[in-house]
Amino acid sequence: MVTINDIARRAGVSRTTVSRFINESGYVSEKARENISRVIEATGYVPSEQAKSLRLKRTKVIGVVIPKISTETMSRVVNGMDEVLQQEGYQILLASSSLDKEKEIEQLKLLESRRVDGIILVATNREPELLEAVKNLSVPVVAVGQHLPDISSVVYNDYEAAKSLTKEILRAGHTKIGFIGVDEADYSVGVLRKKGFLDALKENGCSVESGWMQTASFSISAGEEAAARLLDQSKTLPTAVLAVTDRLAVGVMQTLRKEGFDLPGEMAVAGMGASDMSAYVTPALTTVDYYYEEAGKVSAGILLKAITGRAKKVEKSQMDYRLLKRDSLR
Repeated sequence: MVTINDIARRAGVSRTTVSRFINESGYVSEKARENISRVIEATGYVPSEQAKSLRLKRTKVIGVVIPKISTETMSRVVNGMDEVLQQEGYQILLASSSLDKEKEIEQLKLLESRRVDGIILVATNREPELLEAVKNLSVPVVAVGQHLPDISSVVYNDYEAAKSLTKEILRAGHTKIGFIGVDEADYSVGVLRKKGFLDALKENGCSVESGWMQTASFSISAGEEAAARLLDQSKTLPTAVLAVTDRLAVGVMQTLRKEGFDLPGEMAVAGMGASDMSAYVTPALTTVDYYYEEAGKVSAGILLKAITGRAKKVEKSQMDYRLLKRDSLR
């Protein structure tokens, strides 16, 4: 069995230098790094994770708080995190807030009590209570989906994505466009996507009737109900509807079909999120891909740097997006 002493002897360095190299805990010259790496590769030496964790006072566990477990978006984000974390020997301890703001804070505190090395929070709000709770945590935290002041965050370009999608709908010949949004407590989805939509209309000289603007929760059934309200409350009907999530958009399509609308002939529909179902509903849904897996990878990378002391105090990253124009928009 190869030991750390064997590695040190073969690499021509001290045991302490090898330890610093393995634990990423201090300076090691470039030449020493090359020698140690060469010997480790040649011998197949694998450090004891248990011993390493004890030395560094780490559990090799990352806490992840998500708003809901049963959504494709969350699955994609967590898969991205897991791909990066597994490579570094970390495991994920997953907790759901079930879209409950108080429970979200409780889960953060619970994960801290379980002595996780760090926490990734897929945030749905930026309220003072949440910000204070995050500030008081004793472990590094990275937020995904919301820009949290003084906290490392990975955000989506919600404003520009919604604006670009609205312009695409306008280019398709629609000047009367309805909108299904969510509660503005969710700043990224509820505020920024709405603002992108309204600014695109304004820049193109288009207005929107009050009945065309509806607010819903995040479910397909909520999309159905919001579309029914839109049809009932509008003096004149729009020729297209933009929903801020694919699930809401699918709900809108369901209601429109029940009411006898030809899609997209009489009513075009667009969503956001590039879910798997968006490609398989009929007609296939025009949407925005936010690269959720990549967001998970980036957030995990930022957290690992914070845990090992290699990160800036606060790091911000904004994801790119792409429009996927499909048959629901003609």
